[in-house]
Amino acid sequence: MKMTLKKSLAASLLLSLGSLSGNVSAAECIAPANPGGGWDFTCRSIGKIMHDIGAVDKPIQVTNMAGAGGGLAFNHVVAERNDDADLIVAASSATSTRLAQNAYAGRVAADVRFVGAIGADPGVIVVAKDSPFQNLGELLEAIKADPGSVAFAGGSAVGGFDHLKPLMLLQRVGFTDITKVKYIGVDGGADAITQTVGGFTQAMTGDMSEIVGFLKAGEIRALAVLTEERVPGFEDIPTAKEQGFDVVAVNWRGLYVPKGVSDDTFNMWAERLQKVADSDEWAEQMAANGLAPFTKVGGDFQSYIDGVVEEVRQLSKDIGVIQ
Repeated sequence: MKMTLKKSLAASLLLSLGSLSGNVSAAECIAPANPGGGWDFTCRSIGKIMHDIGAVDKPIQVTNMAGAGGGLAFNHVVAERNDDADLIVAASSATSTRLAQNAYAGRVAADVRFVGAIGADPGVIVVAKDSPFQNLGELLEAIKADPGSVAFAGGSAVGGFDHLKPLMLLQRVGFTDITKVKYIGVDGGADAITQTVGGFTQAMTGDMSEIVGFLKAGEIRALAVLTEERVPGFEDIPTAKEQGFDVVAVNWRGLYVPKGVSDDTFNMWAERLQKVADSDEWAEQMAANGLAPFTKVGGDFQSYIDGVVEEVRQLSKDIGVIQ
């Protein structure tokens, strides 16, 4: 009896110590979509690498929670798990765009804490191979002179991120009547490129991953990539910034955590994410999935999100997507 009691007490003590050190249950990453998409990739790849490199001591559990374009998961975190220190959630540019456009039923970016982004699908502006536009400046000046002369095709709906990219660029050259800019939203980047190659639109706005095959086939020319620096493997494509237009528009891959966690917990997840960003394993994942380096972690990333949300909100108002 005494031996059994001792064993029971010892087991209880071990469980208590485990709870204090956070080692009993594995952390969870919510992918706000079905398996196979970008948010699912973020959870599974980042979670696996965190464990492989020893940033966490147990494999991270992935939960798919599709619905409302990420809104279901966002509301779940805010309403039910606001102080869960073992929870991370996959996010991307779509998350910040929808928050800016009030697509999450009144929820705002400040309802969670954005930990960081460690890779991105770079935004691009491309034209057909025989287009008269040789650089980004020529394209933007043509729109300023005659807004109806240039139409963009993109893989997002009107008001989506592809639509907003050229509008951000045009604002940098002092063009304010952005409702006159022609945009045709189609079903994905490949369809958008087909519209442009076929001469139905004069330019395509999208992401690097959507244009690689068309670039290699020589069907299009990329006028600009919307990143801080030129993309490895595509060094011949100039950035918008180096052409004088200070716009960075990428489909970043990152994480947020519940707002109610402590600063120590937030910093812990930021440090773990930074370790993934610095790893050879993540470099291999980026190369295999067409992502470019884009590392903003901790408070630096939160400031970036705040700025993006404000710009997207104003642009969305200007074009009538929101009131």
